[in-house]
Amino acid sequence: MFRVKLILRMVAMTIVIGAVLFVSAGRIDLPFFWAYLAVMAGFGIVMMLTLPRSLLEERIKPADGGRDNLGLLRLVAGAVFLSQLVVAGLDVRRFHGSGGVPAALRVVGLAGLVAVLGTWYWAMRSNPFFSAAVRIQRDRGHRVVTSGPYRFVRHPGYAAFVLFGWGGPLALGSWLAVALHLVVVVLFVRRAALEDRMLREELEGYAEYAVSVRSRLLPGLW
Repeated sequence: MFRVKLILRMVAMTIVIGAVLFVSAGRIDLPFFWAYLAVMAGFGIVMMLTLPRSLLEERIKPADGGRDNLGLLRLVAGAVFLSQLVVAGLDVRRFHGSGGVPAALRVVGLAGLVAVLGTWYWAMRSNPFFSAAVRIQRDRGHRVVTSGPYRFVRHPGYAAFVLFGWGGPLALGSWLAVALHLVVVVLFVRRAALEDRMLREELEGYAEYAVSVRSRLLPGLW
């Protein structure tokens, strides 16, 4: 029943996203919009069906003790996401403010979206402590994870959204919506720095791990 409720919530969210997109655009004959929805819904359903229940519960409602204001972060990130949907719909079929995105680039953007979600899923499958909150999960036996994408960067989930988070807006066909992704970049870079500092100071073995895996988000840069 737990997973069924999550899947129903995901379906409802997909319907809301679709409604925002198509109402903003004023029409429904937009193949890339449908492809975007299919990718988002497909990923969500796979995640709800295959991730451990304990991880899903931690991501939905983490325990107390977070070092960051998760409620504010979710509010800002949600507002940016909603703004991207509205801007994309208005831009593509009504205002044409960004001059349009060529179909080939929209395909690249869709591939970027798949890469984001795939990397994010890989990180969650590899890390049972992939919480929505910045906290030391002593209640869940928190330990350093070095497998999967954590062999390459210390925060692959954040890296996915920083590097490829433009994919969704690009697939929707709006340069203006792509520009809004800069807000997400700032949020995730700040959060990665905060979390990395906390883990170095409080999680046993993380400082040694940080020596062997030197990059937080971008290999060779940061």
